Amino acid sequence: MIRFVLPLILTLVTAVPLRAEVEIQEVKTPGGLTAWLVEEHSIPFTALEIWFKGGTSLDREGKRGAINLMTATLEEGAGEMDALAFTRAKEMLAADFDYDVSDDTLTVSARFLTENRDKAVALLRESLIDPRFDQDAIDRVRGQVVSIIRSDEKDPNDMAGREFETQAFGDHPYGSDGNGTLDSVAGLTRDDILNAHADTMTRDRIYIGAVGDITPEDLATLLDDLLGDLPETGAPMPDDIAPALTGGVTVVDYDTPQSVALFGHTGIKRTSEDFFAAYLLNTILGGGGFESRLMTEVREKRGLTYGVYSFLVDKDHADLWMGQVQSANDRVAEAIDVIRTQWSDIAENGVTEEELTAAKKYLTGAYPLRFDGNGPIANIITGMQIQDMPIDYAETRNDRVNAVTLEQVNDVAKRYLKPDDLRFVVVGKPEGLTSTN
Repeated sequence: MIRFVLPLILTLVTAVPLRAEVEIQEVKTPGGLTAWLVEEHSIPFTALEIWFKGGTSLDREGKRGAINLMTATLEEGAGEMDALAFTRAKEMLAADFDYDVSDDTLTVSARFLTENRDKAVALLRESLIDPRFDQDAIDRVRGQVVSIIRSDEKDPNDMAGREFETQAFGDHPYGSDGNGTLDSVAGLTRDDILNAHADTMTRDRIYIGAVGDITPEDLATLLDDLLGDLPETGAPMPDDIAPALTGGVTVVDYDTPQSVALFGHTGIKRTSEDFFAAYLLNTILGGGGFESRLMTEVREKRGLTYGVYSFLVDKDHADLWMGQVQSANDRVAEAIDVIRTQWSDIAENGVTEEELTAAKKYLTGAYPLRFDGNGPIANIITGMQIQDMPIDYAETRNDRVNAVTLEQVNDVAKRYLKPDDLRFVVVGKPEGLTSTN
């Protein structure tokens, strides 16, 4: 979904100075909700994040795309206001509401001025508790989703992602696009949208973060007023799944001068005691920009690509260690060979103390830059909750990074990097590559 942010809100989001040490308070409401709060009274503005665990993975059978369509329609009118009246009311209050959804999370982001807080929250409440879901609005948004699906069908990056996810997850919700297909979206009814709302936006899966000009007492009252009338429980979560990836190459023929390759194998859970070592290892392998092994070997030494990256994917019900590269059709096979070689070399021989020191410096230096305003901080502290991190994580995170030893990193490399299991999905007309297995 496209995000629209008022210029006034863009200015106020940067109210909090850069820092990683934020004082987070836990707020318990009389109605039984829990939120994390960072008070910042220098600017009369508050950023509020409300996240619901579950996301598009909760789509009912045969209704793929319903939760995405529902989320995109939340702002298309509420209560007695149609879509136009709702938009005008929001603009009059200089408030911004954003609704988004991913595989595992439905997110609601709100930004409002202190002087308009009560009215802004009342308006937001209407969209969460009493959305209209008018048929004409559903059909209008459906048309936008259909346009996105059609565009994605011709995008090599999206094509690679869909094929990779299908191979990894099959019939599990992770194995298909949360937008749905042209057929599934065309068949969605208003009742399906109402069911999607009831399945996802419930009190048993809420995570809340707030930053700005508000006290714990006021926040508690605000949250009970805002969310107290949501249903207690929603749809059950999907099962965990082990990615069904095998080593080899899948070529998706597509007429384009450059091939896109997505690759990966099973990853590591965020809650694992090995996670920080794996995070540092990935920074060295392909997550550290121009200083990473993959960037050095594939781009700098051989000029095979403008960029190559690796990354850890921590879904709620599955984990992957992945990467991506784009290269000319006549050079992508060589790029893949180099990636495999580097994956194997680090798995067998590990990394050096110098590489680990540089990775620590990069990660610890970049971390405070994430805390660049009320909105980003609210997003971070809500994400900390949903990932079950301790409330002091922001203060201790760099210490955890620095505590990792070279021995731990190289042990993780041996146990978690699996070069023989790497599956490459290549979209394009790659020379010298054919599908295997």
